[in-house]
Amino acid sequence: MDLKRIFALCAALIMAQPAMAASSPDTVVIHDGALKGAASDGVLSFKGVPFAKPPVGDLRWRPPEPPKAWSGVRQALAYGPDCAQNPFPGDAAPLGVKPEEDCLYANVWRPAEAGAKLPVMVWIYGGGFVNGGSSPNVYDGSAFARAGIVFVSFNYRLGRFGFFAHPALTREAGDGLVGNYGLMDQVAALKWVRANIAAFGGDPNNVTLFGESAGGGSVLTHLTSPVSAGLFNRVIVESGGGRGGLLPPHRVSQDLPGLPSGESYGLAFAKSVGVEGEGPQALAALRAIPADKVVGGMHMMTMMNPTYVGGPMLDGRIVVDSPDAVIRAGHQAKVAVMIGANDLDIGLMSAPDKDSLFKLFGAQADAARAAFDPDGQRPLRAIIQEIAADRMMVEPSRLVAQLVSAQGLPAYEYRFSYVAQSMRKAWPGAPHATEIPYVFNTVAARYGDALTPDDAAAAKAANAYWVAFAKSGAPGAAGGVQWPRYDIKSDVLLNFTLNGPVAQIDPLAHKLDLVAASAH
Repeated sequence: MDLKRIFALCAALIMAQPAMAASSPDTVVIHDGALKGAASDGVLSFKGVPFAKPPVGDLRWRPPEPPKAWSGVRQALAYGPDCAQNPFPGDAAPLGVKPEEDCLYANVWRPAEAGAKLPVMVWIYGGGFVNGGSSPNVYDGSAFARAGIVFVSFNYRLGRFGFFAHPALTREAGDGLVGNYGLMDQVAALKWVRANIAAFGGDPNNVTLFGESAGGGSVLTHLTSPVSAGLFNRVIVESGGGRGGLLPPHRVSQDLPGLPSGESYGLAFAKSVGVEGEGPQALAALRAIPADKVVGGMHMMTMMNPTYVGGPMLDGRIVVDSPDAVIRAGHQAKVAVMIGANDLDIGLMSAPDKDSLFKLFGAQADAARAAFDPDGQRPLRAIIQEIAADRMMVEPSRLVAQLVSAQGLPAYEYRFSYVAQSMRKAWPGAPHATEIPYVFNTVAARYGDALTPDDAAAAKAANAYWVAFAKSGAPGAAGGVQWPRYDIKSDVLLNFTLNGPVAQIDPLAHKLDLVAASAH
């Protein structure tokens, strides 16, 4: 810590003394200064806390830098801006604040009457690496706090702000990290938690990292990244893939057949906004482009274009290989893993007809046809949706559980099949991301007046398992049913069904075996 920061912290301590002398439990002092939070219904929350300097101006497309210390008591009562993006219409987790480029803020919830060394949970949101933020109501951490958890969420850079390469950036970085700025933000947030969470009553040696979709894929990256080593103690992956990556393995600088490098995409973007060249002047011009032009109107449905790499790149430092390859080699963090997917999850594939679709299974084509279309009457679209989800989310989750378990480490697999009663006519299963309000026990914010007692009970059960895992590394029987460790011989998972949690042999085992065989 430099002298300027020490002096600023001393000033914060002095100015915070009246509040602390008055036994104000809503004021804490962290490394960068004093914070005043808000108390509500047995929970203290601290929002909009900077964990890095604003990544704007000359700090655009640089690794995050430590925040500037402040004097006095900072009011931590409202979310900071979510990261710059074009919000996705119809998002089930709509943002609660306006997105801006200045966005590297964290939020903390803790029990109002908390002791020290409480378990910590750190959430990484999804959104395809182009959307999402920490402000949606369904991501409120109050239920976790009431259960005895110190809960943390934070923002990370998205789209071209978070995942961008250019020859000038590569030269500027030298031996430093380059390209995956959104992942760098996540690492910085985890380091911030390690350094500061004790001030909120959390145990920095009992941190559970969890996320969904792009957030789940991020968790797998940290599980398998040497850069993230030692920053967490267990992980939960919700619909985060695992076999290969969620995205094609673009490299930062090297073009491969059919896989342009991040730099190639970056040069294409620069040309699209009138910036030529590969030197410092080109980089200065790119950093001066207005934020809305960098966003470029992209969201999850429009992100596939020739001027954006799509998300994380293989950089050899943070992203070293696909998650399954790293775990197969035994090079991941040796921690307990909870992982799963929804029974009507997301997937990306197409086929003009059933014959073409089942040919993807090679020698197992006839077996796949019998499994996925036994009477030959299922609509092609429904079969594609199921196989795509199994290939992208469901089977990879099972694979990770198998690989982790084979190393003798605790692994717990789930399948989320519960559908809100108000949506059962529209949804034949649980779509992608619909487990989140149950995990957070924020179903009232999601379903409002349509919420039923059964929906609320399902949320209470799911939240209890997540909390139990964070406290001990084993979910146990927190929701009323024992959740056994995964073992490939028994292939038992916990299924969150319409009738409550059920420990059962994977009901999709035969189909997933076929999917796994076709992936080799």
